[in-house]
This record gives sequence, C-alpha cells and structure tokens, in this order.
Amino acid sequence: MLHRKSNVPFSGTKEQEQALLKVIQELKDEKGALMPILQKAQDIYGYLPEEVQKIISDETGIPMEKIYGVATFYSQFSLSPKGKYRISVCLGTACYVKGSGDIYDKLMEKLGISGGECTPDGKFSLDACRCVGACGLAPVMMVNDDVYGRLTVDDIDDILAKYE
Repeated sequence: MLHRKSNVPFSGTKEQEQALLKVIQELKDEKGALMPILQKAQDIYGYLPEEVQKIISDETGIPMEKIYGVATFYSQFSLSPKGKYRISVCLGTACYVKGSGDIYDKLMEKLGISGGECTPDGKFSLDACRCVGACGLAPVMMVNDDVYGRLTVDDIDDILAKYE
C-alpha cells in the first residue's frame, strides 16, 4: 500500500527536534531500539512524517526503508497528522450492515479527504475502525471521545457543525 505525502505541511519545532535527538541518543545503542524510538517520536510529533523518519535514519544509521516499513506495518503509527477533531467511523460488521460505509463515504466527500488523512486546516482527520463496542447503536462514529450512534448520512452535516 503506497502512502501519499500528507496534505498538511510539516511544522516541527526546534524543541520537538531536540526532544527527538535526546530520545535517539538515549536509546540508539539498545537492541531493538527502533520501536521505542518511533513510539517516542510519535508522542513528540503526534505522527511520523518523512522528515522525522529522516532524522531517525540519520541519527541511528537505520535505512529509511526499514523505518518506513516498521512505521507502516504497525497500526499504532500514523504517517499523517491527526486533526484537532479525530473522526473514526466503525466499519465492523454490525455497523457496516447498517450503513456505516455510506457514512464514511459521505464524510470523505464533505471533508475533501480520504481515510487516514487530515484536512489542510488541521481541524478534522478521518479514520475507519473495526469496532467501538457499541454494536447496539449501529452505525456508530466517534469524534474524539464523543460517540454518535444510529446514524444516517443526513446526520453528518449537523454533527460536523458542532465542531466548526
């Protein structure tokens, strides 16, 4: 699966870079250091853009291909920033059967982004998930920690308006 470059420009700070370099110095000589370095880098930046992967590669000597491979293999890592409002639509069986795929499609259309992406203003990001444990409310989506259930595509505009 190819990942497109994020539509949100990288805006790392010197403080973030210093924090990352400190983490790398502390961990780089340990066996299996890449995972904890990537985890800390994501904690610092909120995601793992190419620019951050390059710093990790330059400082550890680990090839970019390996870093990218690990970052894309594990679902805990994100190559795109997350929005201020993280929208997650359940595409698990109960929700999907009741129309969550249509809701997900409508959100992509309204926000002008694909799943896994963030709007250029950094306000919304969109992801699919497999189950939020609210099958009785299917179809379900979450905006940060707010759960919305028994949705139809007609509900999307009103929900998004709450976060504008």
